[in-house]
This record gives sequence, structure tokens and C-alpha cells, in this order.
Amino acid sequence: MPEWLLTFEQIYYTYSGAKQSAVNGLTIKIPAKKKCALIGQNGCGKTTLFLLANGLYKPQKGTIYWQGQPLQYDRKFMMNLRQKVGVVFQNPEQQLVASTVEEDISYGLCNLGLPEAEIQQRIEQALVDFDLTSLAQRPVHHLSLGQKKRVSIADVMVLKPELLLLDEPTAYLDRMHTRHLMSTLKNIHAAGTTIVMATHDLDLVYRWADWVFVMDRGRLVLEGNPQDVFTQRDILEELQLGVPLIYEMLYAADEFAEERAVLERLRQRMLNVFREF
Repeated sequence: MPEWLLTFEQIYYTYSGAKQSAVNGLTIKIPAKKKCALIGQNGCGKTTLFLLANGLYKPQKGTIYWQGQPLQYDRKFMMNLRQKVGVVFQNPEQQLVASTVEEDISYGLCNLGLPEAEIQQRIEQALVDFDLTSLAQRPVHHLSLGQKKRVSIADVMVLKPELLLLDEPTAYLDRMHTRHLMSTLKNIHAAGTTIVMATHDLDLVYRWADWVFVMDRGRLVLEGNPQDVFTQRDILEELQLGVPLIYEMLYAADEFAEERAVLERLRQRMLNVFREF
């Protein structure tokens, strides 16, 4: 497998009627086998990047490469790409199309024209992998939000993608469902899938990610491992992103230590003055 799965080179995309580009000269490389986080303010281009990544949108300028090969926008190439690059949207309602959980998971497989026996085997395995066996015949509209998110991920992973793109996967989930989801993602990554997660949860990014991309106004402005990125406090504050809680605590401790040092120097000066008298 090449070092980079997906590469954007000087990509531009502007929505119809918009005054500014959603993606504005974006150059970014997604490293294979990593857990990557994508952070930035709303409107910075994160979701557009995902839609460009699996060919739902076509760039107006620039080139996107999948494993070194430029994307071709014909039906055959796109069908193959969308098996390899899976996108899970923030709102699972955008992806759930069938009546029951089992039918929904089978939807993408049926479109591939696979043998019936292989389709059934993949469905059964997905139900087990995502703890959905007891919900197989449950109507999709009867599911909780956390269950719907599990189904939407199963819908994508049943196709066995090499790259999984997740747009705010923990949004609106409580702590229990978030922990369950992160456990699921851990298993997906351990099985060999590269993951890119767009999120506003910086504490989650610090705990989970191997690599962090920071976007602003459709461009990549910073990247690196979490420790290197989150020490760039001035840049992150300028972008109004802030830093994880652990860094806030460390910065506060440093400031407190500096204040104590100043007070100690003042105390020593006062003692010296009194000694002179």
C-alpha cells in the first residue's frame, strides 16, 4: 500500500451562488493506516472535502488522486472508488434508505451485483461486528440516534472500504453511546481501515488521533501529531478553535508558576530592603 491513500492538489470548489470558495486551493495528503482528525470552524470546508473525496462532488480546479491515480469521473471508476472510500454523514437520516436494519445494510451490496451467498454472509458479519443482530428486523425509524449511527457505519463498512470518512460522528451522542462508537472505530482501525474524523471535540482528538489536520477558509493551515499541533496555541486561538482541556490546564499551571516566581522575587527584594534598614 502506498504511503498516501488520498491526495488533493490545489483543489477548488465553489457552491452555486456562493461568493466564497468552500475549498480554496486545498492541498492535503491522507496517510495510510492512520487515525486522522480534521478540525476547523463550521464552514471551513471539512464536509466539502469529504464529498469531493469519494466523488460525490467534482472539483472545479485541481486534481484528486486515489493511491497515486487521478480520479476519473466515469461510472465505473466512481463505483469502484465508493467501495474504497466510505463516507458517514453527521446526520444518519441522510444515509438510511430501507425499511429495516438488515435491508439497509444490504442496499449497497445489492448494487454491486455480488452473489446472493456473499451478500448474506457480509450482512450477517456486519450485524455481529456492529452489535446489530437483535435489531436486524427492527424498522429503521424506530431506532435511537446511537443505533442509527451504528447502522450508518455498518452500511459503509459492509463494502470493506480502505478509507472511512466520518463527519462529526459523536454529535448529539451521550457519553455511553460515544464510548460504544469509539470502541467500534478502534476495531475498524485495527482491522486495517484508515479513518479520518471531522470533529469539534478537541479532547477526543487529543486522545484518539495519530495525525491532525487544521482547516480554515477552505485551506489546510496546520498539520502534525496532536502534541505538535496543540502546542501551536497562538494559531489555534487566532482560528477560535482553542486547545484540549489538558493543554488549558498545563498553560494555567505555567502561568501560576510564573506568578509565584514573580511574587517570590518581590518577597526577596522586600526582605533585602528591610535588612538594609
